[in-house]
Amino acid sequence: MLNDARTVSEALDEAPLSKFHSRAVITAGLGFFTDAYDLFIIGTASAMIAKEWGLSTSSTSFVNSVGLINSITLISAFVGAFFFGRIADVIGRKKVYGIEAALMTFGALASAFSPNVIWLVVFRFILGIGVGGDYPMSAVLMGEFANRRQRGRLVGLVFSMQALGTVAGYVAGLALVSTGMNTDYVWRILLALGAVPAAAVIYLRRRMPESPRYQARVLGSSERAAADIAAFSDGVVRPADVPERQVRLRFWQFISNPRYLLYLVGTAGTWFVFDYAYYGNSVSAPLIYQSVLGKTGAKVLPESLALALIVFTVAAVPGYYLACMFMDRIGHRRLQVIGFVGMGAMFLLLGVVPNVTTLVAPFLLLFGISYFFAEFGPNTTTFVISGELYPTSQRTTGHGISAGVAKIGAFIGVYLFPVIKGHFGVAGALKISAGFALVGMLLSFLLPETKQRSLDELSEEQAVVKEAELTVAAAAAAPAKLDA
Repeated sequence: MLNDARTVSEALDEAPLSKFHSRAVITAGLGFFTDAYDLFIIGTASAMIAKEWGLSTSSTSFVNSVGLINSITLISAFVGAFFFGRIADVIGRKKVYGIEAALMTFGALASAFSPNVIWLVVFRFILGIGVGGDYPMSAVLMGEFANRRQRGRLVGLVFSMQALGTVAGYVAGLALVSTGMNTDYVWRILLALGAVPAAAVIYLRRRMPESPRYQARVLGSSERAAADIAAFSDGVVRPADVPERQVRLRFWQFISNPRYLLYLVGTAGTWFVFDYAYYGNSVSAPLIYQSVLGKTGAKVLPESLALALIVFTVAAVPGYYLACMFMDRIGHRRLQVIGFVGMGAMFLLLGVVPNVTTLVAPFLLLFGISYFFAEFGPNTTTFVISGELYPTSQRTTGHGISAGVAKIGAFIGVYLFPVIKGHFGVAGALKISAGFALVGMLLSFLLPETKQRSLDELSEEQAVVKEAELTVAAAAAAPAKLDA
């Protein structure tokens, strides 16, 4: 039992892993299982929807109904990340945690019963608000419960549930398409299945305790925070009666601080360029594989889905879990740089090597390696780092801004990928993705290394607040000096 003079934050930083951490990973992670399933299954569903409803599928048109269906959830995720990120800093994490899962549940079910494209877009928009809100809520809560030595692993494990959700989407799509069932039923079932995991965690999320760091640092309730720590650690960790100073940085202080602005450029910028490349390629994966196979139409959909499943399972899934295992050793920023370099190199080879996009085996090898470095790198680290660098009172705000800007990149990538492919081919589209990876690597150097460092040390919260208070006090005293 730890009874030395530790504040709440210090006790959490040094706490051993407990059953609570495992429960928190599952509770938060199932949301990302749902996020991935909902975001990536639409690429399969929309191929069937286009046929049933006679929608535009022109790959060279900027007015593309299928492109809008595929990408609308991403633009509303921008709204959800901003909104939930901000409100969770204002009223607390616990009060809003679970609401985003309820929105995902409703959005998935309603989408499945859409009578036409307008209602489908509306319900997918609602779904996206929940998806976007899940990013700052789950990342920050898990990060604030984690210890400093294994924070990357714990937060990464939450995000790695995205891998299982993506695989589940491919498996469900392949299984249902292979039955020969009427496609109008198939796509509706696929969309409805997204409600199941989201609904399963609503109750668990509403019962999650408030973040002890938020209670102590923002609300000034060190005693309550200490009691929660003792409860979820089964009494192993008991911070001594060393109250933390209440520190609440205002939004204008946060957004005008040069340090945090630089961090926002780094976290939002790297995430934006990554999501452009990743979501554009992933959501359009069935389209890419059809192009490589030299076939089009509904009959080749099972074949392209099978290839997508194989490549993702063999190449991407190990990347997620190796990132979780090693990022606290390698370094969070360093792993991000390694990932950008690896995926960018593969995209460049796919873009410049003659005829590689028409040769199935070489293409699958290079495309699979790009997937591995995406997961063993920026797809995981952008999520983790964005929850580490900001002060407690603005942490979900900073993460929400970063995640929201990222989803704009994802929206652009998903919406424009078919257009770019139509004009320049798969090779041309992947050359652009390589350029984005290079930009992501360079932007990563705006960020400090975060591995095994405390959240307080990384944010330098108390120093920034003190500086802001001194500035305000000096400004208030200035008129008095003039009068004197």
